[in-house]
Amino acid sequence: MAIAGHCVNLAVHHLRYYPLTQSLWRASAYNCHLTDIPENILQTAEELLRTSLWGRSLTEEEMSKALAGTCERSFAAGAFICMKGEPVDQWMGIVNGLCKMASHWTTGKTTSLTGISSGAWFGEGSLLKREPRRYDVMAIRETRVAFMNRCTFEWLLDHSLPFNRYLLTQINERLGQFIGMIENERMLDTDARIARGLAALFNPVLYPGTNRLLQISQEELGYLAGVSRQRANQALKVLEDAGLVRSEYGGINVLDLDGLHRFGD
Repeated sequence: MAIAGHCVNLAVHHLRYYPLTQSLWRASAYNCHLTDIPENILQTAEELLRTSLWGRSLTEEEMSKALAGTCERSFAAGAFICMKGEPVDQWMGIVNGLCKMASHWTTGKTTSLTGISSGAWFGEGSLLKREPRRYDVMAIRETRVAFMNRCTFEWLLDHSLPFNRYLLTQINERLGQFIGMIENERMLDTDARIARGLAALFNPVLYPGTNRLLQISQEELGYLAGVSRQRANQALKVLEDAGLVRSEYGGINVLDLDGLHRFGD
């Protein structure tokens, strides 16, 4: 518990607020798709909202409400963005950065559930069920996060049909992701699990901001897969030999996404 407390203090120490009180995004952005924007370009929470799959379908009134109820915070690498067991009062989106969703037990056991990259929104399940958070989310690198408060989230549920449709699709995709992860854990070796984990970061609904040059280090990949950096490096060499990826300065270039999805079959 002392370790968790230290991380909470670290998160608070590096917390910065950016209220969305001025329009930072021009009219041309209304027709801009997040998948058209490189992973490292999003600069503000307003850009994230306006280019999200659900944000592009909102009316101006609905978008104004969404912006008024959202703030932005910055977290240092290693800081907890949210923690298991805490009350859930906000919906979160990754403006820029990389996080891992994990579960840390008081016994010292930990397991990584999935990665969360730029453009992703998460936490709607706990918000809808009004239950304490069931997992931890930790920043793997410096990460900026948009926080939408509960009142705004519920107002959009009551007033926006496109927002409701998006949430149904999002929850269905997340369910499929975790079913696939359980199957992978039980049926595949480490190399194949890392291949499938990389492929999962390109889900167009869950992670619409990811491009083919994935800005992730071998150490970060190991964190996401729950293995050491050395083991992640071994797996990458296997995937490179298979012609699926290429390690480059600052990231991993995905050459064959379909091959990553099929690797290990």
